[in-house]
Amino acid sequence: MKRTLFKTLYISGALVLFSVLGHAQEGQVTIKQDAEISNLLKLKKEINGENTDSDRYKISIFSGSRSSAENAQNGYINTFNSWPSKIVYETPNYKVYVGNFRSRLEADRALIQIKKKFSSAFVFKP
Repeated sequence: MKRTLFKTLYISGALVLFSVLGHAQEGQVTIKQDAEISNLLKLKKEINGENTDSDRYKISIFSGSRSSAENAQNGYINTFNSWPSKIVYETPNYKVYVGNFRSRLEADRALIQIKKKFSSAFVFKP
């Protein structure tokens, strides 16, 4: 009984294995696309390479309510206005970011000046 069951399972397994190997397919896939798609992909890579925030430094000068963030931004613009400022909403606070510095040294130099008015300011890399 066991021997018959074993033989049946062995033969069934061998048949399944050979059928899978025997019907394997080889082929070549050809993708037809407009040449403009390649040009657009190259353009996208160039744009992303030039304007990435991931390798830039920013200074955060405020985090809180929207009206307070607007007041902080206006205070910054009235005092400095040397670097661009932006209000960003990150749940649950509005944050005021200043500058877009290429190096940490540039950001630290600006931070020294900004800390005179905004003592809680700090440099970060998004």
